[in-house]
Amino acid sequence: MNILLFLLALIAIGLVAYGIYLLVLWVMRKQSAEMAESHEIRENIRKVQIIDVRETPEFNAKHILGARSIPMSQFKQRFREIRKDKPVYLYDDALNYASRAANILKKEGYDKIYILKGGFSSWTGKVKSEL
Repeated sequence: MNILLFLLALIAIGLVAYGIYLLVLWVMRKQSAEMAESHEIRENIRKVQIIDVRETPEFNAKHILGARSIPMSQFKQRFREIRKDKPVYLYDDALNYASRAANILKKEGYDKIYILKGGFSSWTGKVKSEL
C-alpha cells in the first residue's frame, strides 16, 4: 500500500512539474513572440525569415519550402545568422523549441518574432523533403 501511495505521489509531482514547465513556456511565448497563422506566413513568405528549430533529421524529412534549419541544440551558437531587420517566423512540432528560441531572440534585441500557431503540422503551404 505504501508503495502505491508513493507511486501516485510521484506521478502527481511529475504532472505538476510538467504543468509548471508548460506554463513557463506559455508565458515565455506570450512575452517574446506573436502567434501567426499558416496563411499569414504564406502571404509574406518572400519578405520574411522562416526558421525551423527542429533537429536536422526532422528538417530533412520534411520542412516548409524556403525555411532555414537552425536546430534548437545549436540555436544559442547560431542565432546571429538571423537578420534583425526582417521578421522572423519560428516553428517546430509542439511550440516548445520555438518558444525557447523566441525568448533567446527577444533577449538579444530582435523585435519582429512570430511562431507558427499549431506548429509544423498546421502548415498548409508547400513543403520540401531532403530525403
